[in-house]
Amino acid sequence: MNTSPASMPRSAGLRRFLTERQPQPERCELCAVAVGDADHRHLVDTERRALVCACTPCALLMERPGAAAGRFRTVPSRYLTDPGHRLDDRAWEALRIPVGVAFFFRNAALDRLVALYPSPAGATESELEPATWTDVLGGSRLAELLEPDVEALLLRRADGRCDCHLVPIDVCYELVGRMRLLWQGFDGGAEARAALDAFFADVERRARPVGGTGAT
Repeated sequence: MNTSPASMPRSAGLRRFLTERQPQPERCELCAVAVGDADHRHLVDTERRALVCACTPCALLMERPGAAAGRFRTVPSRYLTDPGHRLDDRAWEALRIPVGVAFFFRNAALDRLVALYPSPAGATESELEPATWTDVLGGSRLAELLEPDVEALLLRRADGRCDCHLVPIDVCYELVGRMRLLWQGFDGGAEARAALDAFFADVERRARPVGGTGAT
């Protein structure tokens, strides 16, 4: 297991996930206009393998076919869940993830799936065999809908259950940043666990069932 810069986004725009909030406003990294949380979007820079901040107009512009020769891809805002697809303990053990949270996305440039999990050192990569992915997650409609580079399948194993959601890729790195800031001791500590519970409560609140209104 390793941390691989080539397989994970990096960005000055993610400082707000990795450090205490600074008094200076974030700026769109395309047009330099100041942006706040309410109008703050992210793009994936497919050349640099990085997440970059964007204002709403720039994010919408990059959604147009052929914009910037396809270099930038706007991170979607959808959150989905598939109530008909459940993961059991056997499936989770097959993934060989040493912690209870992981996310998976397809890296288009590398043409492979990437499996990452939060750790005190940041996002840590875990080797994932294609056959394992197919066996564990291939039967989910979420896997069929997953957009390369900009969305991830976020899994959590807790209290005897394993939940899976399709989420924007930037929220996964937000989670990584929170855990890195708050982690204490061997098991993360009470503050990190509380932040993890709050994060997933928000994901569950936002998620819509596949096939439901506004779910595609």
